[in-house]
Amino acid sequence: MQKYTEQNTSKKVQVEHKAGRPGRERRPVLPVFLAIMLMASLGIQAYLVYGNMQINAYVADQKIKAAEALVQENSYQEDGFKVAEQYEIKSTKQISDAYISGDESALSAEDKETLNMAKDVLKSVVKDNMSDYEKEEAIYVWMVKNIGQGASTTVTLPTQRGGDSYTPHGVLKTKAAVCVGYATTFRLFMNMLGMDCHIVHNDYHSWDLVQLDDGEWYHTDVYSDAGRIPSYRNFNMSDSSAEFGHDWDKTALPEAKGVKYTTANQKKKHLKSMEEVPADLKKGFDDKQRVFFYEFDKVTEADYPVADYIVTQLQSAFTSSGTDGYVTGMWYDNEDESHGYILGIFAETYDNSGLSDAAETLSEDRKQKLTDAINQAFGTEIGLDPYDFSYGEEGMGSEDYVPEESADKSGKSDSVKSDPNYYADEDGE
Repeated sequence: MQKYTEQNTSKKVQVEHKAGRPGRERRPVLPVFLAIMLMASLGIQAYLVYGNMQINAYVADQKIKAAEALVQENSYQEDGFKVAEQYEIKSTKQISDAYISGDESALSAEDKETLNMAKDVLKSVVKDNMSDYEKEEAIYVWMVKNIGQGASTTVTLPTQRGGDSYTPHGVLKTKAAVCVGYATTFRLFMNMLGMDCHIVHNDYHSWDLVQLDDGEWYHTDVYSDAGRIPSYRNFNMSDSSAEFGHDWDKTALPEAKGVKYTTANQKKKHLKSMEEVPADLKKGFDDKQRVFFYEFDKVTEADYPVADYIVTQLQSAFTSSGTDGYVTGMWYDNEDESHGYILGIFAETYDNSGLSDAAETLSEDRKQKLTDAINQAFGTEIGLDPYDFSYGEEGMGSEDYVPEESADKSGKSDSVKSDPNYYADEDGE
């Protein structure tokens, strides 16, 4: 019995020794693992907190910027703003609303007169089957041809002295306008035709931003294109095109990124190569065309210097041929991107006729009788063009005539020569 007990005791000790191998104390694995996980968790939380702080700061910054943009947009003043601190942009909503509704009862006498003059213009240039673009173009062409910058008469009218050239009423009545007059009158026409239109302005200039049936917005600056032949240089521009020569607050108005109704895409002509440009341009120029838009099979960067050279040489051709004008060029985005950019070339001439728009309305017979009366009185032989004249045989019109008070010892005169640019006003206009 004792032997059995000793044997069992010996086995128990052996078992305990086996369980305790390799003879070292057991490490607290679980607490260490938990500590590591806790530290990792704290690290992750700290990282997330920092990340959230960064994200929250970014979101807050974006909210501030959005709020500032909204304030800027809401603070943008269209009607009531005075360009050059003088020419106020006045609302014509009451006139366009009356035209659309057919109810003119609430209009003032001046507004009714404005509406009737505007109606007459629409009847003469707008047809029922026209698209919005065609209607807009018809108004643009009419205004360019019929509205003069500043005074449209050589002898100033009382209405022109009143400075009414910045309202549609004054513009349509006197056919004279400053930039605000062009912008407000164009907006009136667009609104009457059911198109949305904003007036874009800075401190010294104003023009229009119109939305067409493609849902896109386009800049149109009639004032800058005013003249007898529409140049289309400032008609239906995208923001990127308008940036050349215009400056405005882009956060306050819709983005103009349309391409379809830009003049370049509406009036482009396809040529196989740039070598065809000179002959085509000369033919069009002889037919009184002044703006040309060319699309080619494929435009690459290698064509850019070619276009530069062509425009430069065209200017040289103008000069050597005695053509009074200048040639410029510009690349435009193409709705059909497979062909690359569209090349725009502007072959513009100076207007040296010296006649006001009002004087141009006289018949040739009437002009001739008036010119004959002047030639007889002053001994001159001027022609119907004020700057195309020859000298008479004697008297004031004689080639040898020198006013006594301005003649020097050599017999030469320091009096005003027949340089049309001399008669420009202080602003060069």
